[in-house]
Amino acid sequence: MGKTLFDKIWDAHVVQNIEDGPTQLYIDRLYAHEVTSPQAFDTLRDKNIRVFRPDHVVAMPDHNTPSDQQERIDDPVGRKQVETLARNCEEFGIKHFAMGTKDNGIIHVVGPEKALSLPGMTIVCGDSHTSTHGAVGAIAMGIGTSEVAQVLASQCILQSKPKTMRINVEGTLPDKTTAKDVALYIMAQMTTSGATGYAVEYAGSAIRNMSMEGRLTLSNLSIEMGSRAGLIAPDATTFEYLRGREYAPKGEEWEKAVEKWKELYSDPDAVFDKEVTYRAEDIVPRITYGTNPGAGIAIDGTIPSLDEIPEAEKDQFLGMLEYMQFSPGQKLEGTPVDYCFLGACTNGRIEDFRAFASVVKGKKKAENVVAWLVPGSWLVRQQIIDEGIDKILEAAGFELRLPSCSSCLAMNPDKVPAGKLSISTSNRNFVGRQGPGARTVLASPLVVAASAVTGVITDPRKI
Repeated sequence: MGKTLFDKIWDAHVVQNIEDGPTQLYIDRLYAHEVTSPQAFDTLRDKNIRVFRPDHVVAMPDHNTPSDQQERIDDPVGRKQVETLARNCEEFGIKHFAMGTKDNGIIHVVGPEKALSLPGMTIVCGDSHTSTHGAVGAIAMGIGTSEVAQVLASQCILQSKPKTMRINVEGTLPDKTTAKDVALYIMAQMTTSGATGYAVEYAGSAIRNMSMEGRLTLSNLSIEMGSRAGLIAPDATTFEYLRGREYAPKGEEWEKAVEKWKELYSDPDAVFDKEVTYRAEDIVPRITYGTNPGAGIAIDGTIPSLDEIPEAEKDQFLGMLEYMQFSPGQKLEGTPVDYCFLGACTNGRIEDFRAFASVVKGKKKAENVVAWLVPGSWLVRQQIIDEGIDKILEAAGFELRLPSCSSCLAMNPDKVPAGKLSISTSNRNFVGRQGPGARTVLASPLVVAASAVTGVITDPRKI
């Protein structure tokens, strides 16, 4: 029997299988940020242990980083976390991309764009959206703080091997349908727990035709349906994206690496524990209406009526709608929005800003809308400037901000006020995620752009 892509990478990294226990798995890359790493470093100090392979660890602050200026962090807790990360990296000899420097950005944007994340790797970080890096053909998983300490001390982790699932998306995506819409569609079909206990491989013609930026968006959202990891087999698109990047192999080593990476695919006779297939033609621009990413509809659709909801789920359904100030059967297209956010590790890449600019060019931001346009890294910001996208945004009344996690989560100044409605390219619409009492509708950069210039939730196909 052939092997899946996940099995090939996993098996190549097994140090030992513990009888009736987890697997000791070797880790190629540990990413660390300011929120989940301090306790892990304290554990090493308490036990008088050094970092085993500091050259395999890369750290940077992103969650607490302001997007309006980066001379200071006013919040004392956030400032302490960022300062502590810098001290820990200096003490333990770890590569640190400090706030405000050209190498900094959101860790899940910087890793792939610098080719620190490569095909065939095992990658971990104390952050749930580590699944993003699986788009290059790697096993990438979020881990807890105690597990971060394990990797720092031994470059290994104890993990139970998940089951495997393949999600195929076949066909051609309709006009104005993006990778974000594909992810929101899959989550709505499978629910936010539909992939719990699985590592997911995305496949099919629609996936093969996606850009690397689109694949990174799709893999980023794997965790939102419960998956441990989301992988995409590396191909010519992957290799071209990584070629020449800062930490990619060079010269003869590059050629050798590509030949090795070409073997990273699921064998034709590989058997998955579960397999599902969706038609690309069925996927249109989408939005969410509830307080989890799976509660979504087509942008021109309506919220389900109460009759469509199973009896056991009605209370939860009504609770979501009460928080969001929506009603069963309501059409959301045309609903006024207060905030528009473009960014996050989901949609903070250059392709996302190109898409946003393609919609707002020659138009003006709606007066009632506060817009935060936040690149995922300093490299992305420089690309925006080099391509003249910043001029298009400025002419339309938008401000290009500084790299940060920004309004993805309420850990920095970019908080949405209570009761206000934000349409966001980020990954989560949980209660209070963008600020206490804030209401969040998740959407693609095209939908957010269309809404930003009209002031209401708008179908990008109609503008």
